[in-house]
Amino acid sequence: MSLRLLCIVPFSLVLAACGDSGESGQAQRISLDDASYTATEPLLSPDTKSAVWTVAENGRSIDFGVSGQLPFLTLACALRESPVQLRLIRHVTARPGEKALFPVIGNGTISRFKIDAVLADKEWRWEAALPASDPSLDVFTGPRELEATLPGGGSVLIPGSRIPGEFVEWCRAGGRVQQVEAAEQAAAGKPTPPAR
Repeated sequence: MSLRLLCIVPFSLVLAACGDSGESGQAQRISLDDASYTATEPLLSPDTKSAVWTVAENGRSIDFGVSGQLPFLTLACALRESPVQLRLIRHVTARPGEKALFPVIGNGTISRFKIDAVLADKEWRWEAALPASDPSLDVFTGPRELEATLPGGGSVLIPGSRIPGEFVEWCRAGGRVQQVEAAEQAAAGKPTPPAR
C-alpha cells in the first residue's frame, strides 16, 4: 500500500463519521424576522443629587427618591411575616419572569441580592424579600455612601445617611424600638414624634 493511500484512508473515515448523523443533510431555513427581537436600551443611571430618604406614612417603609416622583429604591418591612422580612424594591420596569443580581456596595460591604420581576402596586418592578436578620442587609446599616446597580437599570448613588441603617435595625427588632422610644418619651412628658 502506498503512502499516499494510507493518508487518504484515515481522512475518508473521518469524513464518513461526520457525515452520517442520521439527519437528512438538508439545510434548515429560518426567517431572520422570526428570530429577531427588539432589545430595550439600557437605562442611564438616574440623577440623585436632589434625592433623599423619606419615611412612609405608616412607618413601615422608606423611599429614596426625588419628592413627587416614583422612588428609585424602597426598603419595606413586613412585620407580620414570620420571620420578619425586609423587601428591597428597585423601581425600574421589569418583564415577567426576569431575574437578576442586584449588587449594593457601601459601608465596607458588597451585597449581591437575587432580585425578581414582580407585579405590585400596578407596576412591574424588581423585588427581593429576605429575612430582616439576613447579614447581607448590613450593607445598609452604616452611615456611608451606597451604590446600587441593576443590570440594564443603571446605578443609584445614595449619599451617606443614618436613615436606612436605623430602619433596618428597627425592622430587625420587629418594630419594638419605635414603641419603646415613644413610651419613654410619653413617660417623660415629651410629645411623641409621628410614627415613622
